[in-house]
Amino acid sequence: MPAANDIRKGQVIKFNSEPHLVMETQHRTPGNLRAFVQIKMRNLRYGKTLEQRFNSSDTVEVLSTDRRTLEFSYADRDTYTFMDPESFESFELNETMIGDSKNYLVANGKAEVLFINEVPVTIDLPTAVTLKIIESADGVKGDTASNVQKPATCETGLVVQVPLFIKEGEVIRVSTTDGTYMGRA
Repeated sequence: MPAANDIRKGQVIKFNSEPHLVMETQHRTPGNLRAFVQIKMRNLRYGKTLEQRFNSSDTVEVLSTDRRTLEFSYADRDTYTFMDPESFESFELNETMIGDSKNYLVANGKAEVLFINEVPVTIDLPTAVTLKIIESADGVKGDTASNVQKPATCETGLVVQVPLFIKEGEVIRVSTTDGTYMGRA
């Protein structure tokens, strides 16, 4: 097992018998004290972020991981099915694993899935996705004095604030980080 000094951002380690994704590492040597490594990590099962301090000589178990780009196929109740476009193998992820990403999943949309020991653990979406507007109120004529926006419902059920000129049936780009309108597609 590698020492805590060898842990890098992006690796998955086993801490308290749970898989954690390393988000940040800092090696510190304060004055006349012993060196330590401060690691900020996210629990992949529950999504909580924590910071942990390790002695530089502590050993940490690094889990073998694999990242694959999968296509979203369909959702059935609280199960989301993805397919590997190369091997045509399908994988099912539950709603707790998907989280808020379900608002950005459309048929044949691509997502990067992290596997630990051939078991899917987390999903990473691209920074922006294209969604079709299915419901949007008409803008009020003359209400163009400033950047006025209106709510619009997308095909996934996500409600996005869009400019007044966007109509039903149009396709827009939406940021997956904060759910904001980015422009027409």
